[in-house]
Amino acid sequence: MAEVAVDVDAIGKDAVPPARGIPVTLRESFRSWWAVGEKESAASEERLLRTLPFFLPKGAPTPSTAPAVTASSSFVHLSNPAHYLNMLSILPGTVTSPAPSTPHTTPPVVLLHGYGAGLGFFLKNLPTLGQWSSTRHTPVYALDWLGMGRSSRPPFRVSAARTNIDKRVAEAEAFFIDSLEEWRERMGVERMTLVGHSLGAYLSVVYALRWPERVERLVLLSPAGVPRDPDTMQPSRELDSVEGGEGSAVEGAAAVERVKKEQKIEKRKESRLRRLATHLWEEGWSPFQVVRSTLFWGPMLVGKYTARRFSGLTEEETRNMHDYILNITLAKGSGEYCISHILAPRVHARRPLVDRVAPLKVPVTFIYGEHDWMDPEGGVKAVENMRQAGNRNGRVHIVPGAGHHVYLDNAPALNELLVKELDKTVVRD
Repeated sequence: MAEVAVDVDAIGKDAVPPARGIPVTLRESFRSWWAVGEKESAASEERLLRTLPFFLPKGAPTPSTAPAVTASSSFVHLSNPAHYLNMLSILPGTVTSPAPSTPHTTPPVVLLHGYGAGLGFFLKNLPTLGQWSSTRHTPVYALDWLGMGRSSRPPFRVSAARTNIDKRVAEAEAFFIDSLEEWRERMGVERMTLVGHSLGAYLSVVYALRWPERVERLVLLSPAGVPRDPDTMQPSRELDSVEGGEGSAVEGAAAVERVKKEQKIEKRKESRLRRLATHLWEEGWSPFQVVRSTLFWGPMLVGKYTARRFSGLTEEETRNMHDYILNITLAKGSGEYCISHILAPRVHARRPLVDRVAPLKVPVTFIYGEHDWMDPEGGVKAVENMRQAGNRNGRVHIVPGAGHHVYLDNAPALNELLVKELDKTVVRD
């Protein structure tokens, strides 16, 4: 996922001069590092959101001419007093005259960011979604996952043994989707459309599989964890090829041993650096942990990433995005540690979605950037599996001129596509 510090899309591109205000010297980096904290984190998010014409900062007076839609940020506390989700609410209707609510109102839209990111990454999509909210009389919410963004950062723990992949993955997924379900209950939302990016898209599918009655449709932006790892040999598939014939049990055992020997040979071929990276991954290290360990050099590292990856933003937007990313990156580690439990070292899912989507009965739209490093073939195969199971409401779209951050790389095209998908009538069998 491109939310991690490694910027695949930027490899090979010319360096982009940092925007004014982004640390380029050690002294500037130290000052930025020293200022990091909850207060500055809230301020950095507000600076991003103030660009929305309908955003109402906390404590701001009610405007004399209220817009047709209003946005505000708040914490939604969960059953555990120490747990809360950071939320941006975009609500139709003016401050003094809310939009009418009817049983036929379109279900709310919930934006869910990717790994290590936050709701501020949807900066360029919120104006369009605000307009859509006002005309459809439908709320739009953007959430920070538990343990990420500006939500609470509880310790992330998985009790399952490392070899128990299914339980290990299920525990890691539950950390996020259980809190999303609790948020839904507390907000009184019956059904919702989930728009997730990367890991947020992966978790959106997992949520829909767990609570299908709560999901209207899924819009998956450059989803992580869809295809199988093509380099991973699966003994079970080789066993299937020999089952049913005479002596199949013996042949099957031999097949398993053969695969194990081949895997050992391939592992010995791996470079020392790759073995070290694999070891650190399996031990639960995260790229954000590495950035935090650099202390006051951290702002310079984040600044280089921001300047290169978000070069399509204005100078002010880039500076504000840098401050925002810096604060959520240097915050206490929590949900980020899910990554080694959900994904294998080569960043393919331990339980790929392509093998799990068949039970889905809701419309599912896969959207990839033209230069995305997530493989759209995974989405194509997932749609095929859904159709074979009777769900013909699956489709794949490619956004031109965009990479993994499709919502920022070509926001106008993505926004137009989002509105079309959200307005499509859901036909249920």
